[in-house]
Amino acid sequence: MDGDTLDQGLDQTRKRVEAGGAEKYHAANAARGKLFARERVALLVDEGSFVEDGLFANALADGLPADGVVTGAATVDGRPICLMANDSTVKAGSWGARTVEKIIRIIERAYESGVPMVYLVDSAGARITDQVELFPGRRGAGKIFHTQVRASGSIPQACALFGPSAAGGAYIPAFCDVVAMVEGNASMYLGSDRMVEMVTGEKTTLEAMGGARVHCAESGVGHFLCKTEQDAIDTIRRYLSYLPSNWTAQPPAAEPRAETGLPAIPASERQAFDMRKVVKGLLDEGSFFEIQALWARELTVGFGRLDGRVVGVVANNSMFKGGVLFVDSADKATRFVQLCDAFNVPLLFLADVPGFMVGSAVEKQGIIRHGAKMITAISEATVPKICVVLRKAYGAGLYAMAGPGFEPDATIALPTAKIAVMGAEAAVNAVYANKIAAIEDEAERAAFVADKRADYERDIDIMRLASELVIDAVVQPAALRAELVRRFAAAQSKDRTFSRRRHGVTPV
Repeated sequence: MDGDTLDQGLDQTRKRVEAGGAEKYHAANAARGKLFARERVALLVDEGSFVEDGLFANALADGLPADGVVTGAATVDGRPICLMANDSTVKAGSWGARTVEKIIRIIERAYESGVPMVYLVDSAGARITDQVELFPGRRGAGKIFHTQVRASGSIPQACALFGPSAAGGAYIPAFCDVVAMVEGNASMYLGSDRMVEMVTGEKTTLEAMGGARVHCAESGVGHFLCKTEQDAIDTIRRYLSYLPSNWTAQPPAAEPRAETGLPAIPASERQAFDMRKVVKGLLDEGSFFEIQALWARELTVGFGRLDGRVVGVVANNSMFKGGVLFVDSADKATRFVQLCDAFNVPLLFLADVPGFMVGSAVEKQGIIRHGAKMITAISEATVPKICVVLRKAYGAGLYAMAGPGFEPDATIALPTAKIAVMGAEAAVNAVYANKIAAIEDEAERAAFVADKRADYERDIDIMRLASELVIDAVVQPAALRAELVRRFAAAQSKDRTFSRRRHGVTPV
C-alpha cells in the first residue's frame, strides 16, 4: 500500500471519527436545541487552539468514534485549560473502557499541568455491556472521581451539563466546583425514573426528580440555570475569568471600574431590602457574578471586583426568609468560602443577619451541625477576609459572618449597625417577660418596654464597641468602598498559616 493510499485512509478515518454518530442522532439532538459535542468545544475555546487527544480511541470498533468522548487541551481567553466533552450521538454519550481512560488521562494532565479542567457533560452513564472493562478496576470509572477529588482545590473544575448525567456519572458534576445546567435538557440522577419505580414504587419523571431547575433551586447540586447551551458555555467562561489557573497563582486582575454607589439601607430591621443591590453598588460596575442565585436565597454569594481585583462576597439577604441562616444557606456558604480560600480569592462578608433559624424542624435537619460546618470553613479560611456589619449581626450569625473572633483582617460597621446576642425586642422580652406580664396598665407596660429597649440599645451602641476595639472602623456608606479597597490591599501579604495538622475533622 503506497503512502497516498495510507494518507487517504487516515483522512477518511479522521473525518468519520470527527463526524460522531449517525445522522439521525444529530437530527434528534438538534430538534431538542442540543449542539454536537465538537460544536460545544468550539464555542468554549479560543479559535484554533484545541489540541485533541485520543481521537482514534476504539477506531476499529463499529459505531464508536472516539469512544464517545472528546478530550484535549486549548485556551480560553488566552489561558490554557483541559477539557472533555461527551458525544451524545455515540451511544447516548455512554462510557466504555476507552472513554473512561480518556477522561482519567485528561484530568491527570490538567492536574499535573496546573490548568483548569472543564467538563462538557451529556452522558447516559456506563455501558453495562462493558462493565467488567470499565467499572471495577484500578483505572475504572472510580478512578475518574478519585482523580477529580485529588485535583479539587488545586485546579478549578467547572461543568456545563447539556443532557443527562446518569447513575455514577452524576458524580462528575458533583465533584466540580460549579455546574451550569441547561433548563429542559440537563438532568442528574442516580437512578432513572424506571429504576426508581421498580425499587421504591414511586412514579416520577427525570425532570421532576433530577431536572435542571430541581438541582439549581432545590437540591443545590446545580449552580447556574441556563436557558441555552450558549448561555451555559458563556457562564463557564465567565466563571474561569475570576479564578487563577491553579492554587499557587493569584486571581487575574482587570481594569478597575467605578462603582454605581450604595442604595439606601433601611434603618428599621423590620424592613427587608435586596442585598444584591448593595453588592452591585459596592463592587466595580458590572462585575458581580452571582453563584447559586436560586438556592438558599437568604444568603447571596458570588465573585466580583473591587478596583479591578477579585473578591468573593458572602452576604445575608433579608428579602428572603429575613436573612436568617438555614441548613442550606450554611452549606452554600461553606462551599463558597472553601472555593475562595482554595484559589486565593479574598472574602468580603456583608452582614445583616438575625442568626440561625430555631425550631424543631431545623433541629431535626441538623442546623447545629450545618452551622458548625459553616463556622469551620470561615475559621479555616486564611485568605484576607473582612466583615462589614451593615445593619445587624445577632447571636451566632456574627460568628458565621466572620465576626471579630474569627480573625478577620478587619471588622467594619456602618454607623447604624448593631451587634448583640439578640435584638432589643427579644432581649427585653427574655429578661423582663414576667415583669412585663405583671403590668396591667397598657400605657405603663409600653413605657416600661420602651425604657428597657433604650437601655439595651445604649449598651450595644456601635461606638461603644469601637471604643473597646471590638470594631476596627465605623464608616459612612459613601466611604465604605474606598475603605475596603485600602484594607484588602494592606492584607495581601498576610501569613496564611492556620494550624499544625493534616486536616481538621469537619462536622459534616
